[in-house]
Amino acid sequence: MTGTTVAPQAPPVDQIPAPATAADRRAARRLRRESERDTVPAGLKPSRAGRIARAALLTVAAVATVFPFYAMVVLSLKPSAAVEFPGSLLPWPLTGEAYDTVMGAQNVPRWLFNTLVYSVVSVVGVLLLASLAGYAFAKKRFPGRETMFWSFLSMVMVPYHVTMIPTFAMIAKLGGVDTYWGLIVPTLANAQAVFLMRQFIQGLPDELFEAARLDGCGEWQIFYRIVLPLLKPILATLGVFVFLWHWNDFLWPLIVGQSTDMRTLTVGIASLQQQNVPLNVVLSGSVIAFVPIFAAYLVGQRYFTEGVTASGIKG
Repeated sequence: MTGTTVAPQAPPVDQIPAPATAADRRAARRLRRESERDTVPAGLKPSRAGRIARAALLTVAAVATVFPFYAMVVLSLKPSAAVEFPGSLLPWPLTGEAYDTVMGAQNVPRWLFNTLVYSVVSVVGVLLLASLAGYAFAKKRFPGRETMFWSFLSMVMVPYHVTMIPTFAMIAKLGGVDTYWGLIVPTLANAQAVFLMRQFIQGLPDELFEAARLDGCGEWQIFYRIVLPLLKPILATLGVFVFLWHWNDFLWPLIVGQSTDMRTLTVGIASLQQQNVPLNVVLSGSVIAFVPIFAAYLVGQRYFTEGVTASGIKG
């Protein structure tokens, strides 16, 4: 009686021991790749030509995405001279005189401060109001709840520019022109944020809230101790989006901030272009405006990824 020879198979990924040395780590990676290969059907495995084409397409897309940022940084570090392509894109010679000019200007630090106030206060206000409204629409029962929610959500279909003139007229009558509250308050009612919060909270189990009420928690305690900690991923996601929107906002700050001291950074940089300021100075201002956005994304990157995934599943 002849025995049947069974081909050795790679162990499951979760059974591969933790590597201790560099050689063990290489062996573990190899076993992991073999295990992943075994789980993919043969008909779905990409050919060598397909992998090369995919790598080439991803490389072209990556270069096309990164090149504008590279050009912005390199040209901002160039001396004040005529820009010549492609010679001006070479990373030499470099100088920081444009950044000295921007940061030494009288109005740029003020514009930066205005933008920080506008963005940070708006993020806090939008997240607070959206989380409260989302909790009410998702877990509270009151007459007209659905009608109120869908009426509020219908604001998404109204173009932003349609409501801008009546909003400005109202703010002007209340004395909000050239003030921080006139800049911030009209942007706090965000229907998209309320919708995302409501969809996320709606997926939370009702038993969690019933158990909290049995333990004697009031509505504010439930919101502060249960809802807010569970909202961290979606709060980080919305926070990044709202911060990005307010930091790059141009039209509303242009209308409300009519004096030079109340301009935001985007409006101020645009005004520099009208004053025949050298290109390297304008681009250095753009780099300064870009850094806080990039830093905010790096800080909330983990929560941002979790929030996008969770909102996509629950939505």
